Amino acid sequence: MDWLWLTLEVDFMRQALLMAVLVAVPAALLSCFLVLKGWALLGDAIAHAVFPGLVLASALGAPLVAGAFVAGLGCALATGYLKRHSRVKQDTLMGVVFSGMFGLGLVLHARLPTELHLDHILLGDLLGVTPEAFWQMAVIAALVVLGLACRWRDLLVLAFDAAQARALGLRVGLLHYGLLGLIALTVVGALQAVGMVPVVALLIAPGATAFLLTRSFGWMLLVATALAVTAALCGVLLSLVWDSAPAPTLVVLLTAGFLLALAWRLWRDRRRSGDKGVQVA
Repeated sequence: MDWLWLTLEVDFMRQALLMAVLVAVPAALLSCFLVLKGWALLGDAIAHAVFPGLVLASALGAPLVAGAFVAGLGCALATGYLKRHSRVKQDTLMGVVFSGMFGLGLVLHARLPTELHLDHILLGDLLGVTPEAFWQMAVIAALVVLGLACRWRDLLVLAFDAAQARALGLRVGLLHYGLLGLIALTVVGALQAVGMVPVVALLIAPGATAFLLTRSFGWMLLVATALAVTAALCGVLLSLVWDSAPAPTLVVLLTAGFLLALAWRLWRDRRRSGDKGVQVA
């Protein structure tokens, strides 16, 4: 345990652990809504779509957060527009849009003068987070948590049945685009710390795992947050032991947690089916 206390005495390690928590909490809460609404691929789409916005913002000397936010939200809006005006399913459209925007980002990165490192975009730089990025993520996390705390019941109704939400008098359009905005903000804030691939995992795995383990939405939110925070902290600490990058280690832990939850759920369902079969006989 001595190595743990020595690690916590180092400033950049304490900042990395706090940053991991700041990223994990809003992403886990949003993942619950994405899983229930069937939007898991949307988090992936937005994470890839912000790349050209980052490149253009860096080349023009503009704030990275502004370019990434505009690109991510533009991807979500473009997907919604195409869905309303075509016969193609939404998941197919998201695949086309995000792959196209990511390809555009790679082309712009090769052609435009920019200081962005592709490795940092894909896998982040959690151990080298700047104070500016840290406080930016803190503000984003506070906004996301506050927004969801105020409207989580309305968003839950929207996730299950948009028609019912309209019948109840809810402003469906505002809720829809508000949720998209929160997702885009979270992706933008987390991208500089954990990178593109881990932020996708954080927007999907905690909610999917909690969905297997719980029966109510309130517990789903709590379990997803606890799982994401635990994986984030353990990912940073285990990366020192395994001599690996923190963000990929975090993804491995989230994936392992989901597989364990899935195995437990399958075992429990088979056991219940067996008990019912014995009772009938």
